[in-house]
Amino acid sequence: MPVAGAAELLIRVSASGVNRPDVLQRTGNYPVPPGASDIPGLEVAGVIESGDAVAMSAAGLKVGDRVCALVAGGGYAQWCVAPVGQCLPVPDGLDDIAAASLPETFFTVWSNVFDRGRLQAGETLLVQGGTSGIGVTAIQMAKALGARVIATAGSDDKCAACLKLGADHAINYKTQDFVAAVAELTAGQGVNVVLDMVAGDYVAREIECLAEDGRLVIIAVQGGVKAGFNAGLVLRRRLTITGSTLRPRPVAFKAAIAASLRARVWPLLQSGSIQPVVHRVFPASEAALAHTLMESNQHIGKLVLSWA
Repeated sequence: MPVAGAAELLIRVSASGVNRPDVLQRTGNYPVPPGASDIPGLEVAGVIESGDAVAMSAAGLKVGDRVCALVAGGGYAQWCVAPVGQCLPVPDGLDDIAAASLPETFFTVWSNVFDRGRLQAGETLLVQGGTSGIGVTAIQMAKALGARVIATAGSDDKCAACLKLGADHAINYKTQDFVAAVAELTAGQGVNVVLDMVAGDYVAREIECLAEDGRLVIIAVQGGVKAGFNAGLVLRRRLTITGSTLRPRPVAFKAAIAASLRARVWPLLQSGSIQPVVHRVFPASEAALAHTLMESNQHIGKLVLSWA
């Protein structure tokens, strides 16, 4: 049984989100940060069982409250310890399955698209992989906060799903050149921000898609870690190339993201302007099947494990 320490609380877990980093950890390609549980799982939802009363009170939480939490590990379990600062109340109207699908992607999108990428209302965002867990979150969050969104996906059905979620345009990257499509959709101006989960040879093509003063934000390297690109374009268009990984960042950093989400995004979830997208729920005993589906890339949105 895990024990909550200072500024932590213990959650009786009802549901656990499944994410691509869980698959990478299982295959030995994503080391566990020092001090974190080696049990997979980066997000949970459930009920506060116990914890640091002073820290919980300061956060407006108490024993018995329903919360969802971002954790550095240990999420695939019936009991999980989380820093109080990384916990958020379950939005009204959502069950624990839906709530468990929120933290990893919402923290990641806010940190990268809005903090690092500085996306503003009226600007255009290109989301690579629009039907992934990150993608469905980025589309909805950017639209709700006033941006224009272009998404890519690997089939016409997935492109239709992106449009249904609010994307202004969707590009089937298997049948279209997304660079040419972006140029046409933006009248040659390009997009302001690209959210990239591929890297590799995509980087050079994404730089071609960026408008002046555009920002490319890399959050995964599914296409490889090495990339060649036209550095002259970076100079002439004053481009920014950045990226981040969230898991090893300190609690204070993640708590600041949680505070921004609670103030800016949680009201949009409460109103229904943004909705969780859960593709399938698996009993926790079928976590291996959830990983198989994740690796097939056939899902739209999030996969969740239930401990019911």
